Amino acid sequence: MKNVTITVEDSVLEWARVEAARRNTSVSRMLGEFMREMQRRDDVYERAYQEWRNEPRTWRSDGSPYPKRDEIYDRGRLK
Repeated sequence: MKNVTITVEDSVLEWARVEAARRNTSVSRMLGEFMREMQRRDDVYERAYQEWRNEPRTWRSDGSPYPKRDEIYDRGRLK
């Protein structure tokens, strides 16, 4: 593990100390867990995005033109 020095406002540090005490842990461990969770979320998002990008597209067009907006939405009801 590596040590990191951070700069935060006094009020933020006070909150972090109280929150860490409430969780029965240290500020250092709490920040490490927070960063690990952010990394996990980022990894999950990236993996899901890559799966979506790489999955084969099963929808196909039969060559007919797309419907017009007015054909999709009943604009008369909105008035």
